[in-house]
Amino acid sequence: QVQFVESGGGLVQAGGTLRLSCAGPAEALSFNDIGWYRQAPGLQRELVAQITTTSITRYADSVKGRFTISRDNVKNTVFLQMNSLKPEDTAVYYCHRIHFTDNWGQGTQVTVSS
Repeated sequence: QVQFVESGGGLVQAGGTLRLSCAGPAEALSFNDIGWYRQAPGLQRELVAQITTTSITRYADSVKGRFTISRDNVKNTVFLQMNSLKPEDTAVYYCHRIHFTDNWGQGTQVTVSS
């Protein structure tokens, strides 16, 4: 079981930017595909971005062109750069290994005001 620590959330106005960070054990971050997920109140958790061990990325249509996922294996961190934020991006954001049943971390709250 691996649990990551998410940080970087906050309150921003629509159109603003935030950069989220996901930290964890080196062997877990560097040797696995990692996803950023989000869960808004009353909704199911959804996968918004993922990155493979070879840095191939995929995005949900709702964030494509606005969010960028990246990884720094030296710093054992995966990032989510979020630009042109919209109120509908408001959610708690989590990172997690793809296809694993690890515990979920506490996440980081992102709130976008209109």
